[in-house]
Parts: sequence; structure tokens; C-alpha cells
Amino acid sequence: MKSLFKFCAAALMVSACGMVGAAGKADFVSVKKTHFSHKGQAYYIVGANFWYGGYLGAASGVGERARLLKELDNMHALGINNLRVLAVSEKTDMKSAVSPATTTAPGQYDEELLVGLDFLMAEVAKRDMTVVLYLNNFWQWSGGMTQYLNWFEGTPALDPNVTKDFDGFLTSTAAFYRSAAAQAEYRNVIARIVKRVNTVTGRPYSEDASIMAWQLANEPRPGTSQVTQKERAVYVKWIDETAGYIHSLDKNHMVSSGSEGVVGSAQDAQLYLDAHRTSNIDYLTYHLWPKNWGWFDSKNPTGSWDGAIAKSRDYLNTHIELAKKLNKPIVLEEFGLDRDGPSFSIKATTKIRDRYYREVFDVIYQRASKGDPIAGFNFWAWGGAGRAANADYWWKPGNDFVGDPPQEEQGLYSVFDSDVGSLLLIKEYADRLHGICRIPTTSSQAFCKVM
Repeated sequence: MKSLFKFCAAALMVSACGMVGAAGKADFVSVKKTHFSHKGQAYYIVGANFWYGGYLGAASGVGERARLLKELDNMHALGINNLRVLAVSEKTDMKSAVSPATTTAPGQYDEELLVGLDFLMAEVAKRDMTVVLYLNNFWQWSGGMTQYLNWFEGTPALDPNVTKDFDGFLTSTAAFYRSAAAQAEYRNVIARIVKRVNTVTGRPYSEDASIMAWQLANEPRPGTSQVTQKERAVYVKWIDETAGYIHSLDKNHMVSSGSEGVVGSAQDAQLYLDAHRTSNIDYLTYHLWPKNWGWFDSKNPTGSWDGAIAKSRDYLNTHIELAKKLNKPIVLEEFGLDRDGPSFSIKATTKIRDRYYREVFDVIYQRASKGDPIAGFNFWAWGGAGRAANADYWWKPGNDFVGDPPQEEQGLYSVFDSDVGSLLLIKEYADRLHGICRIPTTSSQAFCKVM
């Protein structure tokens, strides 16, 4: 594995030069028609979810800066150019949530964790990578919206891992959009991060071209598939107005919602379109979870494979067509599959997952090379050098961070630095996506020229 990374690093040398001068407009990733543009070139996302990056950047406590530098170098060597990172977390008593948290109480922040995010951003800039920072979470594993409701409405911070009431969690958490007090504090947090000055570089976040976009939340949902028209309208308004608020603070960066797509929009394509039609949302997002959604049975991979692939291809392609309707780029920013067995052990093979990754990568590459508005992917998730510490594979404070958050078994969907097959596959498609406009084909010439 070390030889693979040494080879890749030689092919993709990281500049060791320090900080650069003030960023020009072309240095920021932006939208040109239905594609991303960066420094005058078409920009395709070959990305990883790395939610814990800011945690590793902290100087002490949970921080592991040496590991962070290694992880960034290894990802960069594979051709990964974008990271999706959690910007803030909320302190909670829920067991399946990460700790410590960025927001210890309303208006109170753990500055050490914020400095960790500063350090991450400084190191990302040295490697010419970009980051999507999400500012909240619909799910409980970082405190998220349910913790806001606990603070301001007095309702329990619900943990569906404990209650086993998934629909009840969806309905209760969606009350976040209707809570005036929660929304006021949420905007305070947004302003705190967006207007922050990086303590490492001295550069305001709003002027940092290494930030590709701000994201409202991880997988915001309007509630269950039974949401009312009034609840739908509240959700659509929340996306529009919150994105508009971020744009009012920061004129340089794009804003996205963090939506899963139709599955996260009450199974309604029209609601997904309505929520993302606003000019305050610059590009679309969607996620793909065949096991979580009941399409794939990892205990019966042969029997469930064909159906899962058919549904996955349809979901991938349907959302690219929805992006065409809104004339905006779209990014597949989450997808994954578990290890063979199924197993959480790092010793388990990843043949089925690698087969699935190739199917997903190939759809994205083929549609992108034809000029369709698919702008790339972020797989879920980078586990890197992290390792599960406990026999039951559940995270406890003090354990390594891996790609799987504390609400899931450590090793469920993580791509570790020893998963050679997965890493080679990511590198293969990174090269292919990055090459689309370097050697444009007949079908890609038109959009490659508009950058």
C-alpha cells in the first residue's frame, strides 16, 4: 500500500510553497451554465466525505495533526480534489453523537475545534484541494437539528438508534424549520463560521478560495413521505431564505442544500425541484444508499444485485435529468456499500463494494463526458489510517475517527488506506474525470470551451 501512495505522490507532487496572495474571482469554484469552473478550467469533483477533518486538525485533545497531513497527502495522491467536511457540531447527551462538540451551548464555542478547522483549511490550500463545509445536520450523530430543538423548544434530543422510531424522528426533527428561536441561533452559528478569520492563515473564510461551497445541512429532509403541503412550503422557504442569508454574508462562494435527492424530498421529484429552483442554490446534490433504502441485501448479494444496480442507475440518471430541468450542475456527494460478508472488519474483502463503485463511477463518467450536468462525486467515506477500536465496532470518545460517524458501526462504509482495490478504482476514475477537458472529445468540446 505504501508503494502505491509513493507512486501516486510522485505523479501528483504537492507544492510546498506557503500562502499565496489575495484570491481572484477565477480562483473560486463557480458555476458556468451547467458545469463548475475553476481557474478558467472545467472542474470535476473527485471527492471524499471527510466529516472529521476539522477534528483531526485540533492542536490537542481529539486532534491528530500528523495523521491529518498523511490523510490529505494520500487522498491528493489518488487524485481526490474535494472534501466534504462537517463545520460545526452541537453538544448533546445522545450516545450516538460525536464528542466533543464545536457548539457547547447556544453562543458558546470550542475554539480549539474551530482552530482545528482553520488548520485543515490551511493544509487543504497547500494541496490545491477544495472543501464543502456543511453547517448543520438533520441526523443526530453531530447533535444537529434535534439538539437545537432540545435547547430552544425543550423537546428531547431524539436518538433513533435508541427509540427505533425512524418516522417519529423525521417528523420531530423537521420542526426545526418552524422554530423561530432555533432558526435565529442557527443563523448566529452560520455567521460565526462564514465570517470567521482563519487563525492559521489570517484569511477570512469568506475570502478563502479553498472553500468550494457552504452547505445548509447534511441531508435536510422535510419530514416523512406524508408531509403536508404546509410543511413542504416551510421546507422550500427555509432552503431559499437560509441560502440567501449565506449569500448576503459571502459573495464569493456557492451554496448548496445537502439534499439526498428525491428520497430525501418525501419521495417527490417535484418537491426536490421546487426546493432547488431558487437562484440562492447554485448547484444540486444527491445521495445514493442502496442498502439503507432496502434495494440491496448484503446477506444475499447475488440475489439482490441486479435489482439494486437497476434502481441505482435509474436514480443516478433521473437526477441528472432533473438537473437539466433546472439548468444547474449536480454532484453525487454520498454513496457507499458495506464490506463483503457482510463484515465491519478491516480484514474483510471489498469485492462487492468495488464492483458497485465501478458501476456508479461509470455512469457518472459516461454522462459527464457527454456534457451532461453531472459535476462529479464524493464517496462515503474516507477512513484512511483510522481503525475501529472495540469488539462491537461502535465508537466511543477517544477512539480513532473513521468515515462512519458514531451512529453507525465503525467499518460499515469506510474506505481505509489498506483497501487497495477501492483506492486503485478511485484513482482510475479520478484520472478519467480530470481528463475530460484536458483531451476533449467531440461530445465534450462545446462545454469545455465555455469555461
